[in-house]
Amino acid sequence: MTEHPVLFQAADGVATITLNRPETLNAMNNELMQGITDSLKTVERDHSIRAVVITGQGRGFCAGADLVAVANPKTNSQETESESESGGEEGNDTFNTAMRALMNCPVPTVARINGPAAGGGFGLALACDVTIASHSAFFVATFGPKLGIVPDMGATWNIPRRVGRARALGLTLLGTRLSAADAERWGLIWQSVPDDELDQAVTDVVATLKRSSPATATRIRQTIDAALDNDFSDQLDLEMEHQAVLIPRNMQDGARAFLEKREPSFGPERD
Repeated sequence: MTEHPVLFQAADGVATITLNRPETLNAMNNELMQGITDSLKTVERDHSIRAVVITGQGRGFCAGADLVAVANPKTNSQETESESESGGEEGNDTFNTAMRALMNCPVPTVARINGPAAGGGFGLALACDVTIASHSAFFVATFGPKLGIVPDMGATWNIPRRVGRARALGLTLLGTRLSAADAERWGLIWQSVPDDELDQAVTDVVATLKRSSPATATRIRQTIDAALDNDFSDQLDLEMEHQAVLIPRNMQDGARAFLEKREPSFGPERD
């Protein structure tokens, strides 16, 4: 068993959270999910961090729940997940706490998908603001046809919002493997790139996010997420609520930078 199921590193304004159970394709257990939560708490405290990258160690991103622990709860020494892919009552709390922390991260998040993203790993990949996958990666919702459970980890919230009801039902009822290229074509993820270009693609995206205002990034996330539930007038009002905060803070320097053909210099404020 790998000693530390989640590795955390912060450098030059970027935090990297690496799922570190490569012998299980980074399968999720309570310890791993707690590691994600703890890493995101560090991000929340450290205002020098402007972006977060989540990825997997080894040849996969995340295989979903640790099914060995689920299938053999009496022989596994750790807490196990036995009532759903993300656990029983206690396990579900550990998993959902991590997912809420990710969706509410105070800086933009990038998923670097370097291999299979299955089951709960699929949900984890979609909970990030920008998802970039290598061509050899794939996505599969194993919940229903393989495990007899409802998709969780936010998958039922994110998938239909990104690809619509028909494709969401097909993915989750049939458990069909979706290539990274098709995931991009469907609009499920931001980008699919050749394997040897994955790191550069992530670096390019993170460079833009690092220069951006963290408060603007999270407010954009909130506004986009609200759009499917608001009517047009309510959405206009929500936009103006955010603009009332951001225009006095950012727009003058942004306009000057545009006219002077330079990058703007936004502050680190997150509120």
